[in-house]
Amino acid sequence: MPEGKIIKALSGFYYVLDGEEVIQCRGRGVFRKRKITPLVGDSVVYQAEKPTDGYVIEIKDRKNELVRPPIANIDQAILVFSAVEPDFSTTLLDRFLVAIEDNEIEPIIIISKIDLVVEAKKASLDQYMRDYQEIGYTVIKTSSITSDGIEALLPHLAGKTSVFAGQSGVGKSSLLNTINPELSLETNDISSHLGRGKHTTRHVELIHVGSGLVADTPGFSSLEFMDIEVERLAYCFPEIYQAGEKCKYRGCLHDKEPKCAVKEGVAQGEIPSYRHKHYLQILEEIKDRKPRY
Repeated sequence: MPEGKIIKALSGFYYVLDGEEVIQCRGRGVFRKRKITPLVGDSVVYQAEKPTDGYVIEIKDRKNELVRPPIANIDQAILVFSAVEPDFSTTLLDRFLVAIEDNEIEPIIIISKIDLVVEAKKASLDQYMRDYQEIGYTVIKTSSITSDGIEALLPHLAGKTSVFAGQSGVGKSSLLNTINPELSLETNDISSHLGRGKHTTRHVELIHVGSGLVADTPGFSSLEFMDIEVERLAYCFPEIYQAGEKCKYRGCLHDKEPKCAVKEGVAQGEIPSYRHKHYLQILEEIKDRKPRY
């Protein structure tokens, strides 16, 4: 039977890319009974007598999946955070990074709207960039107005399936339009009343950009950590995990334990204090969450 990849899910239909042809499919009832929902990015087996009347009959094993946005089999996450409007937030960025790291997806950090940065904010923004680069993350500054950073980003997209994610209003759709003007994705400005972006992307869809596939996803501003255990959290902060290898006590949570190498690293300026602060905040969230039954 033919196989393909779901590139869009909308109103109960799944659009399956097979070569250069897109087949409109529905999901078999067996998925509902087994509480499995086909996701954009899924590799599937389908059957169809004509391009507008097919059925997804099997979902291949996933290498990863995200809940918000709902998408599977991602190679990398392009995390877009604006320098201003809305202001750059290390708190929100670190929450996104934890969610991505926990799913073992490679993150690339994009700082957008750099053309709007006033001189007084450039030094602090550059310091944040250096912090994340020293941890080992790829960080690229971009502007959809001046096209700065676009050439640096393009090689990272080639041949990969990427998800563009970030808070609404940071310019994800504008960035994709700059990369490929033929996309003509809907964009909108920041709401002056709410102080945050208006949602312009209403569903997840994989689109061709060069030799890769990218997903422009609905914006969202909060993340929950329902599946991460406390022992796992340090893995999602690479510099904390590395320093934690030198802790005196096995299983150290880098919180109240004595002779903690992570806390020593923070005190010596080797680990950014805000990163450790965010780690502790998420640690408390995980400890306080209600068990699921």
